[in-house]
Amino acid sequence: MAHVPASERRPQLVQAALDLMTREGIAAGSTRAIAAELGVAQATVHYTFGTKKDLYRAVVEQLTAEFIGQVRGVSPGDGTFGEQVATLVHALWEAATGVDGRCILLSEFAALAMREPDLQEIMGALQHEVENTAAEMLTALAATHGITLALPAREISVHFLTGFDGLTDRYLALQARGERPDADTLRGLDLLVATTVGLCLGAPAATR
Repeated sequence: MAHVPASERRPQLVQAALDLMTREGIAAGSTRAIAAELGVAQATVHYTFGTKKDLYRAVVEQLTAEFIGQVRGVSPGDGTFGEQVATLVHALWEAATGVDGRCILLSEFAALAMREPDLQEIMGALQHEVENTAAEMLTALAATHGITLALPAREISVHFLTGFDGLTDRYLALQARGERPDADTLRGLDLLVATTVGLCLGAPAATR
């Protein structure tokens, strides 16, 4: 087999690990299985990632980049501020709960982090990155509409993402992969949009 530079092999291994873990879970992501997924020697994985922490960090960073990139790529449309917030929130929901299983994998990493300090550090960095991205997008959207946010964008983003994570957990608990969320979850998402817009504007949230 032709020699592949480390700069090319690393992203290949990360993608192989991400695909494998998405299908079969984190526990299935042994160095042997990842090597087999890509068709390389197990030693190649060990050489590229010195520790399991390095591998997990690379996978989580790739997963986060894909997740955020998908949301950033969505146009908010031409509606009011509230309508555009709703468009972005629903795009985030689709990115999180799509049939590719990425949401389940993130939940697995979050659960595992509760008992593994190294992984907790990685997931904590992920959480802050997502919060910062949400705050940045909210600030930009408000500026487009000439709106001064009633609260700091980061505070609003933390509130929103806390509720969003709860709805995601509810969806995973009640629905089979790929199924549409139930009516209560969808209603919860609409209420979350309404309360978030209300916090932005400093006005009571409309629920209808």
